[in-house]
Amino acid sequence: MGPKKTAAAVAGERKKEKVTLEMKKEIIWKHDGGMRVTDIAREYGRNPSTIGTILKMREKILATDAAKGVTRIVKNRPAVLEEVEKLLLIWIEEKQRAGDTVSEAVICEKAKALHADLIREQPGTSAEPEVFKASRGWFDRFKTRSGIHSVVRHGEAASSDVPAAEDFAAEFLELVKTEGYVPQQVFNCDETGLFWKRMPKRTFITQEESRLPGHKPMKDRLTLLFCANASGDLKIKPLLVYHSENPRAFKRHKIDKERLSVMWRSNSKAWVTRVLFVDWVNLAFGPAVKQYLLDNDLPLKALLLMDNAPAHPKGLEVDLLEEFSFINIMFLPPNTTPLLQPMDQQVIANFKKLYTKELFRRCFEVTDCTTITLREFWKDHFDIVTCLKMVNTAWKGISQRKLNCAWRSLWPDCVAPSDSDAPESTVVQDIVALGRTMGLEVTEEDVCELVEGHDDELTTVELVELQAEAAQEQASLEEEEATEERLSSERLRDICQKWKEVQTFADLHHHEKHVAHDAGNFYDTRVMSSFRELLKRRIKQQTMDRFLTKKQRVEEEPSSSGPPES
Repeated sequence: MGPKKTAAAVAGERKKEKVTLEMKKEIIWKHDGGMRVTDIAREYGRNPSTIGTILKMREKILATDAAKGVTRIVKNRPAVLEEVEKLLLIWIEEKQRAGDTVSEAVICEKAKALHADLIREQPGTSAEPEVFKASRGWFDRFKTRSGIHSVVRHGEAASSDVPAAEDFAAEFLELVKTEGYVPQQVFNCDETGLFWKRMPKRTFITQEESRLPGHKPMKDRLTLLFCANASGDLKIKPLLVYHSENPRAFKRHKIDKERLSVMWRSNSKAWVTRVLFVDWVNLAFGPAVKQYLLDNDLPLKALLLMDNAPAHPKGLEVDLLEEFSFINIMFLPPNTTPLLQPMDQQVIANFKKLYTKELFRRCFEVTDCTTITLREFWKDHFDIVTCLKMVNTAWKGISQRKLNCAWRSLWPDCVAPSDSDAPESTVVQDIVALGRTMGLEVTEEDVCELVEGHDDELTTVELVELQAEAAQEQASLEEEEATEERLSSERLRDICQKWKEVQTFADLHHHEKHVAHDAGNFYDTRVMSSFRELLKRRIKQQTMDRFLTKKQRVEEEPSSSGPPES
């Protein structure tokens, strides 16, 4: 077998191909499945405007029959099957973002469940859902159409890879020893989902909420990224991703987002993306770590350990600001998170218990000290601003001892000895006691189920809602991309150069150098980085185009031609 082709080579080959009806349909299906125009253009080696033209002709293309002699990819695909595949892609993305590898069998079972749910929801359908087999052939075609990865072809995906965990632990300890890292210099980060307005299922509040017309559980979902060092004495400002950039509650409470206890970011799926993660590293993690090391007279070097979720980009060092080049990155192997990831060793679970305790405490205070009923508080007074205060309290409540002990599986020597191994205060019992004080029938089992439920698989209803929100955001992104295309590369290059000159001038001559430096970094990361990224993409595309054109010219020259004349 020959060498494996690079993505650029594949895109180049595809660019030489004629855009067939099949290819156009593939492009439309991938776009419907949530793939961005720019990513599709890169995969097919085409200009984004070409992809946009194809998408505008969507209805006509899908209605056109394949030419004689060309195998049709799909025959009269039912609308419900199209919807199943869209929802399935979102579900797979959720799994991959959690670091899970799914098998073919699991995907097929989920597809059948989604199909049955959607058929049941259709008006006028019988109680007996129509059968969808999710066959091997369907799976192969779905995989081709969607370009999904991280799928185990045969058998079940391993939940925990013990040998890989053992090998990595040895590799990690060797690196720590060789580089001379101390616990204060080694950090771990991890994301978790939080349904911030969720009560135990058996409480009347939850039952009442679910019956409200237009109730959308996904609106109450956010993602948090937590990070701390192995010694447990430095907690980094968490990243919080919500579906709305400016919730109404922010205006009502006159919230300044820059002063929040979390770094506030948004997208329709409330996911941590590569862009948001790099943003957090440069604006929150890097400055906090650098200041901490300087304050504690420690060498200016640090190690950030994280899992291989899609939001954590390989080659992250390239995206770091120059002043944070002292930060090194290390990735956990797949399927080792439950065994090694420090934040997953009861830290996040403890945060969720403390958050639930704070939620019950707030409910008790309001109902005990005011005339507001629990129902009224829940409906009219419990908003995302209240949630942020509770997130802050719960994160502060994670003790240094708890953060340090979380490294026992990976780095036992860094865990400080303790005079007592007595368990911490039973948070769950406190929650139950508060609930019963308010007249809620809550047990310890209910609380544990609630804590674990934040990581439960999304329901079909939630996936449908998430898909609709994603479609809206996709439309906005395409508008942005259309605007981007109107900017010439020369203009972009000129603006980026001028900004660099302004930044250098301010750093050198401003009377408060640290103010100029911080403000410049903020603007550089939040505003100018998107223009640089656009310019970088164009340069890459132009380089690839020149390479492919040159290669094509060389290949077209007759092999028998002699040397050029002097």
